[in-house]
Amino acid sequence: MHPDREPSWTPPADAMEQPRQVRRILKLFRPYRGRLAIVGLLVGASSLVSVATPFLLKETLDVAIPDRRTGLLSLLALGMILSAVLTSVFGVLQTLISTTVGQRVMHDLRTAVYGRLQRMSLAFFTRTRTGEVQSRIANDIGGMQATVTSTATSLVSNATSVVATIAAMVALDWRLTIVSLVLLPAFVWISRRVGNERKKITTQRQKQMAAMAATVTESLSVSGILLGRTMGRSDSLTASFAEESERLVELEVRSNMAGRWRMAVITIVMAAMPAVIYWTAGIALQLGGPEVSLGTVVAFVSLQQGLFRPAVSLLATGVQIQTSLALFQRIFEYLDLPIDITERAEPVHLDQVKGEVCFDGVEFRYDGKGGPVLDGIDITVPAGGSLAIVGPTGAGKSTLGCLVPRLYDVTGGRVTLDGVDVRDLDFDTLARSVGVVSQETYLFHASIADNLRFAKPDATDEELREAARAAQIHEHIAALPDGYDTVVGERGHRFSGGEKQRLAIARTILRDPPVLLLDEATSALDTRTEAAVQEAIDALSANRTTITIAHRLSTVRRADQIVVLDSGRVAERGTHEELLELDGRYAALVRRDAQLEPTS
Repeated sequence: MHPDREPSWTPPADAMEQPRQVRRILKLFRPYRGRLAIVGLLVGASSLVSVATPFLLKETLDVAIPDRRTGLLSLLALGMILSAVLTSVFGVLQTLISTTVGQRVMHDLRTAVYGRLQRMSLAFFTRTRTGEVQSRIANDIGGMQATVTSTATSLVSNATSVVATIAAMVALDWRLTIVSLVLLPAFVWISRRVGNERKKITTQRQKQMAAMAATVTESLSVSGILLGRTMGRSDSLTASFAEESERLVELEVRSNMAGRWRMAVITIVMAAMPAVIYWTAGIALQLGGPEVSLGTVVAFVSLQQGLFRPAVSLLATGVQIQTSLALFQRIFEYLDLPIDITERAEPVHLDQVKGEVCFDGVEFRYDGKGGPVLDGIDITVPAGGSLAIVGPTGAGKSTLGCLVPRLYDVTGGRVTLDGVDVRDLDFDTLARSVGVVSQETYLFHASIADNLRFAKPDATDEELREAARAAQIHEHIAALPDGYDTVVGERGHRFSGGEKQRLAIARTILRDPPVLLLDEATSALDTRTEAAVQEAIDALSANRTTITIAHRLSTVRRADQIVVLDSGRVAERGTHEELLELDGRYAALVRRDAQLEPTS
């Protein structure tokens, strides 16, 4: 399907300004604002309770103990214990609610990205590595777990604690407060620099993780292992993976060490501040300054120590948020992918589909530009009729077939089903009406029954058996030790090509579509297997509109109409006999096939 013609999608340079991105992140939490309000109340209550402890300590040292007031001392001690209990209880509840909200946000993001990708056209997947897609969902969203589950709460909690603590410090002694906070602006500036640095490294790291995921997905699949072993490339693939992993090691070390020394300096300075406060209070007293009571100094240092933890955490949170912006940006890139296959605002729904398919002046260009892959295609297939599309490689056969189920959309003309443009039909009608059996059969790593029921989830066991009999595969399944419960293995590699094709045909029979598209369904099979599969296809094609795309012409001779495509245009059309008599391109293809047929 010419994936090489699809250029990679690149987000616009101005797609994600930081303020807009922050607003978009906050919007993710909007559905849970009620729970977040409760968290805010818990945070506020916890901060007020924790700030009260130093004041209780001041009263203990300045009044209760010197004046030997045992009753007051007992009440103050009980108050400090109660403060610790309430702070812990509030913390547990706050963690429970914030973690639940964070996990719901991650669930919403995963679901949104997956749903977005499900709506992308086939063109997107032909130009995107599978591992890259998986990495966005697993690594990028997974990497945001700490941010969405605890960072927001930590930010509010620490900010509230810092504000409340500074207010309490000012209430105790505004002069000591100025000494304590003089370096705070410098600390904020340093943390922002560290955050920007880590954000850049995180973007590189996530890209490297995506590259590794793509390498693993491709090289450790069944097909990848077969190719690597048979080509003798196992050692070189291992060496290549080691190089990718080595680059990731370097980025991980850089990410963890970015700004570490600068943040260490902040930690040292803030840890040394109590000594500075003691020294300041002592020097001020010796120089004849205002006397500060022992209880005030101890309470102030206690507050300052209480300020140290949330302040450092707040700075670290700022760094974490800057780092997470890189992850959010990668996720938003996928959420902003343009969807080119969309459903109309008021689509047409057809309860009964007869199956007439018409290509009316169809033109198609990849990405809407470049030379036409298809140009001026006019073909009508009456309901219940059969059309065969043949031609050399690259003539546009598969692309033309993909236009019927809207794997691509025409860039000119239209494709109609029972006279209705397929772009006007709702997705349910289209999926129900057009069945596709392609050369590359995809089976899930699940049981045979589960693979068949993918087409019809409510199918009974008897319906499964009837579909398998029609596809000439029931006897083989019944002979297996686990029958229909047999697990087919990764991509169905436990079955031969012909068996997989017949399973795909059985799956399509269960779907029972009025229009059938066969895209090179037997081209990869040997002659004997092809004959068995062709019997199943004949059973499937009965009383349906059938469009067969074929490279091997033995499967199309009985078609009502044969169209020969050449360079995206209709070169010839007619029945098998008419085209042979014309002695043109089709006749030449028939002679070529005859020469390629085995002599024995």
